[in-house]
Amino acid sequence: MGAVCDCVHDVRGRRVANAINIIDGYNGLAAGHAVIVLAAMAWVSAVVGDDFVFTSALAMIGALLGFLAWNYPKGKIFLGDGGAYLLGFWPAEISVLLVVRHPEVSPWFPMLLLVYPIFETLFSMYRRKVIQGQSPGQPDRMHMHQVIYMRLTRAQTDVSDPASLTRLNSRVAPFGWLMTLCCAVPALLFWGKTQWLVASSFVFCIAYVALYLWLFFSTRSKI
Repeated sequence: MGAVCDCVHDVRGRRVANAINIIDGYNGLAAGHAVIVLAAMAWVSAVVGDDFVFTSALAMIGALLGFLAWNYPKGKIFLGDGGAYLLGFWPAEISVLLVVRHPEVSPWFPMLLLVYPIFETLFSMYRRKVIQGQSPGQPDRMHMHQVIYMRLTRAQTDVSDPASLTRLNSRVAPFGWLMTLCCAVPALLFWGKTQWLVASSFVFCIAYVALYLWLFFSTRSKI
């Protein structure tokens, strides 16, 4: 039984790690997302009295705040693949521990918190395979954060200056943080109510697709 649980933990950890790695494209985006997610998990773990999960979440938040001091907004250091994978594994493992150790916490609580990078991954796979007819494993430059960046650059008259490019880069992250907050608020309100968490997750996915299509076509119209 222990081996099966370890296997489940490993698979979930790798999936979320890959999802976080996908959104790690601009200064502060992935790290800021993780801070919000871990803060929500810390709050719920405190409510249910899980000191270990609470301490684990706060420890990573502290590390990320130190990292963000150098990463955002000027991008003096970066996560890299190793940092992004660790950043994905940490909330994934905390999610499993929180749900397994406290049945009153709905499994959809961490799902809603992490739905942005997870749905980004699934949507990208669908977009590449079904719409573009390409391999889902091939990289491209059409993720949500990249479309937001293109939209921002279209609104600028001069993006040749390196300082201007850095400022534009850093303007992407707050949009991702806002999407994460839109998930974190209902997750904290309904952390034990599965039906509301499921509904909120589906609403986010619909809103995500609508926003993506609007950004994509409005950006193309300006080219």
